[in-house]
Amino acid sequence: MELELKEVRGPAAVSGSPRRFVNLTWLLATTDFKLSYFGSVLGYLWTLMQPLMFFGVLYFVFAFLLHLNNALDYPVLLLMNIVLFGFFQQATGAAIPSVVVREGVVRKMQFPRLVIPLAAVTTAAINLFFNLVVVMIFMLSYGVQPRLTWLLLPFLVLVLFVFTTGVAMLLSALFVRYRDIAPIWGAISQALYFASPVFILINQVLKGHPSLGRYYLFNPISTILQQARHWMIGGTPPGGSGVPVIMGGYVWLLVPGGIIVGVFLLGYWVFGREAPRVAEEL
Repeated sequence: MELELKEVRGPAAVSGSPRRFVNLTWLLATTDFKLSYFGSVLGYLWTLMQPLMFFGVLYFVFAFLLHLNNALDYPVLLLMNIVLFGFFQQATGAAIPSVVVREGVVRKMQFPRLVIPLAAVTTAAINLFFNLVVVMIFMLSYGVQPRLTWLLLPFLVLVLFVFTTGVAMLLSALFVRYRDIAPIWGAISQALYFASPVFILINQVLKGHPSLGRYYLFNPISTILQQARHWMIGGTPPGGSGVPVIMGGYVWLLVPGGIIVGVFLLGYWVFGREAPRVAEEL
């Protein structure tokens, strides 16, 4: 009598009720947030001090020593860009090893596996919330006048969250099998930092080469940062203009928008395919 050997499959990426999924994600995220500063003298203040210290170094180098940026509100732009890109970098960096780090829990407990990388992104989002509060205070103290478009910032944060989640799902699933993902992504994220208008603004890109702005903004991070600048601070055109104006029409938004949706769907598909076999691969 022949015995049929069936493949042992673990929990899926998403299972159970949506409420349980959300509660597990939030519980894991808040726990990680609290543990991040456990035993630290300054505690949660490090959430605010890290981007501020980084901002101080970059502003001193590029504004005072190299005189690369003469934008009127460059200090505000720099701080806002550092905070937004820092969320992307922190969330993806934490999500990559998240499943492997929780190997013991993955092997012993039955729960939707997608909770793990999503919790890493949510923890970074909590940091982003506090950092954006500091950015707002800094903007007001610097003399930036409030405008109705400030109310649109949550939309950009949501878009950034979706894109970051897609990258996090993809990388965390691949890292289980291929540990080279961490150093490779480290190099890619560093390249994205310099390829996005974080400290070198789009003004320098458009200077002498206006047509390059369209292709520069194909990068979703560049699109988000530039539109955040337009809605939050504005500035003299073309550097302070919105993304559709610089790209030459709303139709070009389909490129970065398509990349964001494509990355999210790819990440969800790859993670969903790998989730039932995670325990076997670890």
